[in-house]
Amino acid sequence: MISHVTLDQKDVSYDHRVGHAAFAVTVHHRDGTTEPSLLTVDPGQVELYALQLERAIAARKAAVETKCR
Repeated sequence: MISHVTLDQKDVSYDHRVGHAAFAVTVHHRDGTTEPSLLTVDPGQVELYALQLERAIAARKAAVETKCR
């Protein structure tokens, strides 16, 4: 059974023919074993995640700036 999945610190690959991006991930199982895999996202998901990540980065930046005051 899968416990969780983490993104690997590798560059995303992009297949321009179909517009899919692929992220290297590690699948963690509840028994402690792991295995490499790919998270493939379609063009709409790429756009959605880009917007969501921009908002998360902005929120983190604002929190850091507020904390430094």
